[in-house]
Amino acid sequence: MKIGNVDLGERPVMLAPMEDVTDQSFRLICKELGADMTYSEFVSADALIRNIAATTRKLTILPQERPTAIQIYGREVEPMVEAARIVEAARPDILDINFGCPVKKVAGKGAGAGMLRDIPKMLEITRAVVDAVKIPVTVKTRLGWDHESKIIVDLAEQLQDCGIQAITVHGRTRSQMYNGEADWEMIGKVKANPRLKIPVIGNGDITTPERLVEAYDRYGVDGVMVGRAAIGNPWIFNDMKQTLLYGEIRRRLTLEEKFGILRRQIDESIGRIDEYRGILHIRRHLAVCSLFKGIPFFRETRIRMLRADTKAELFDIIEQVEADLGKAENAVPELD
Repeated sequence: MKIGNVDLGERPVMLAPMEDVTDQSFRLICKELGADMTYSEFVSADALIRNIAATTRKLTILPQERPTAIQIYGREVEPMVEAARIVEAARPDILDINFGCPVKKVAGKGAGAGMLRDIPKMLEITRAVVDAVKIPVTVKTRLGWDHESKIIVDLAEQLQDCGIQAITVHGRTRSQMYNGEADWEMIGKVKANPRLKIPVIGNGDITTPERLVEAYDRYGVDGVMVGRAAIGNPWIFNDMKQTLLYGEIRRRLTLEEKFGILRRQIDESIGRIDEYRGILHIRRHLAVCSLFKGIPFFRETRIRMLRADTKAELFDIIEQVEADLGKAENAVPELD
C-alpha cells in the first residue's frame, strides 16, 4: 500500500492516533515491535497556532519511528490551514485530518466527528488543507453521525475528490462512541466502491491476529489500524506481523521482555515530562496492561500500582508481580 510516495508494503498494520496514548515513546516501541506506521496524538489546530507548549511537543518525530503521520483537528478553515503548514514544517511523512474523534469536548464543538454534521464544511477544510501543503494528506472518520446517517460510501468519494491520498474508516458512528461492534461490512462497501481509487484503511475492534487477517481476507482493505487493543499491549504488533508473514506466531515475547518494555515506558514517560506527571500519564497503560490480566486476587495490587506516585514505589510493585508470575510460569506440577 502506498500513500503518496510513502510505501508501507503489503498488508500494513498501523498504530491508530490516540490522545494521551500515542506519544513519541509509545510510537517508537510499537514501531520496533512491528507497526508499519504510527500516528501522533491529536493535535489541536487552535492550540498549535497559539504555540501552546504541550501541543507543539507533539510534533517531534524521531528518525527511527518513521513513517509517522501527525493528525490535526479543528472546526474552521483558516486555523486548520495554518496548523497544516506548521505541521508540514515539522516534516511528518503524512498529515492526517481527524474527522472521527467522538468525545464531547471535540465532537460537541463541531470538530472531529462533529464534522459529520456539516459535510460541506468538512469538504471545504479538506480541500483547503490539501491545497496548503505538499505532503500527502489523509482523513480518518466514521460511518456517519448516527445509525440513520451512515454516509461513508458517498463521503469517501467526496473526500477523494478533495485530493486526499487515503482514508481510514472507523466502523462505528459518532453516536456509538466505542460501544457495540464495529461494522466491517460498511468498511468493506467503501473498499468495494469501484469509483474509489485511494487506499482504504479499516479500523475498529482489531484485537487479535485472527481478526486482523479476517479484515484483509474478507473485506479487502488496503491497510488495518489498531487502536485500543495496543494500549498496555504493544507486543500485539509482534504477534500480528508474524501471523501475516508466516501464518502463525513463531516467537512470542517472553515475560521478561514484556516487563522490560513496561519499565521502559515508565522511564521514558517520566523523562519526557517529570516523575509525577509521567506516572500519571502511564497509568492508562498500566490499568489495562495485558500482563496483569487473569492474575487471581490482583485487585489490591492493581489499586496500589495505580496509586503509586514515585518511580521507586511503582517499580517495586511491578518487580514483585513479575517475580510472582515468573514463579508460576516455571512451576513444575507435582507428580502423584
